[in-house]
Amino acid sequence: MTHDNNKDSNKFENWIKTSITARMLMVACLTLILLIPLSYINNLIGERSLRQKNVVQEINGKWGNAVLIYGPILKLPYNSYIETKTFNKESKTYTTKISTQLNYAYIFPEHLNTKSNVLSKTLKRGNFESAVFTTDMDFTGNFKKTLLDSKGINAKDILWDKASILVQTSNLKGIKSEVNLKINDNSYVLETNYNDSKNSPLDALETAYILEEDLPKEGEMNFNFSLSFNGSNSIKLIPIGKTTRLEMNSNWPNPSFTGNFLPDDETKEISNNGFKAYWKVLQINRPFSQYYLNSLPNLSSYAFGTKFIVMVDEYQKSERSAKYGFLVIGLTFLVFFLIQTMSKVSIHPFQYLMIGLALTMFYTLLVSISEHSNFLKAYLIAGISVILLISLYSKSILKTLKFPMFIGASLSALYAFIYVIIQLENYALLVGSIGLFLILGILMFISRKIDWDKA
Repeated sequence: MTHDNNKDSNKFENWIKTSITARMLMVACLTLILLIPLSYINNLIGERSLRQKNVVQEINGKWGNAVLIYGPILKLPYNSYIETKTFNKESKTYTTKISTQLNYAYIFPEHLNTKSNVLSKTLKRGNFESAVFTTDMDFTGNFKKTLLDSKGINAKDILWDKASILVQTSNLKGIKSEVNLKINDNSYVLETNYNDSKNSPLDALETAYILEEDLPKEGEMNFNFSLSFNGSNSIKLIPIGKTTRLEMNSNWPNPSFTGNFLPDDETKEISNNGFKAYWKVLQINRPFSQYYLNSLPNLSSYAFGTKFIVMVDEYQKSERSAKYGFLVIGLTFLVFFLIQTMSKVSIHPFQYLMIGLALTMFYTLLVSISEHSNFLKAYLIAGISVILLISLYSKSILKTLKFPMFIGASLSALYAFIYVIIQLENYALLVGSIGLFLILGILMFISRKIDWDKA
């Protein structure tokens, strides 16, 4: 009985050593097992990326937030009347009482022209950096003669002596200087003394009462003012003018135009030295009115402008690289499997495992080095280190020089191919698909010589 057990054990060991099917199953199992350290590496990259985002948010919060402008808006008070009827049971008659209530009309400008000059730079904290900017924004435009008859407001009920101008923004703390609004020859200071937070997430600046001679009672009212911001992430404008124009110039080379309206393609210029863009939005292009009564609506969803983005940061590149980890391990194991099958060289499962772990170390090296250097240098150092380690290790296994050289060349080509894919944005899928098709073709060509009858 013991002799039969030993015989069966020897048959199983021989099957493991000689059967192609057994080796394929072993390689497949090891590849799946190595998904465990790969998942930990992906979690590590995600954790470091989240840490970077938190640091960037902290830097941006201290420097200045995203810039969103909603204004200028003419805030015009008026009296409305409420009629209350009371029934007297004794006299069986109604008595009427009329009370006066103060309300506000919010009127948007006829023309709103904005010029924004943006100077970008980077701020660093430890291994992390954030892109921030300083912008000087000049606003000009006018309000036309105000007629509220169509809204049911009588001209005699308008309180012209209590009218003001307000501007809402998302970045009060980033304003660098006092804001003066000029109307004709008079100047009005915009101050933070207005609060309507229940309707808008934005903070607001408001002037003191405007002189009646400067208001659009009989004609137009022209205005101009400037705002200087320290900001980050984006600059956006809500197109409240009946005709709204925005011209933006910046030294930032990677703008992302955002919002409901895109800049004019004929005048847009983007280069390594920065960009220029021009928008023109008409009232007919947007679904909101030029007048609002009682409260201002939240129109932030109709804003447009520019995001100042980093196209692909180091952690995004590392994360995209790690997604190809399963492919790298699988193809490397397949190369060793083909060498083992065609050359009759014996490779122990433990040796496959060591090679797989060396391949996973590439990603930890990549992440840690890229925090102290640029991605290309980190990729080269990590790639060369792993390729040399595996090539030298395979020389001790395969006892020849040609196979380790072939393995080193294959890994070099594979890492170079993945690096090219990572750098591409629009053509990554196309290049990746073509590359994988060629790799499959090469493997099919090589594997045609294998005697599958021994499987």
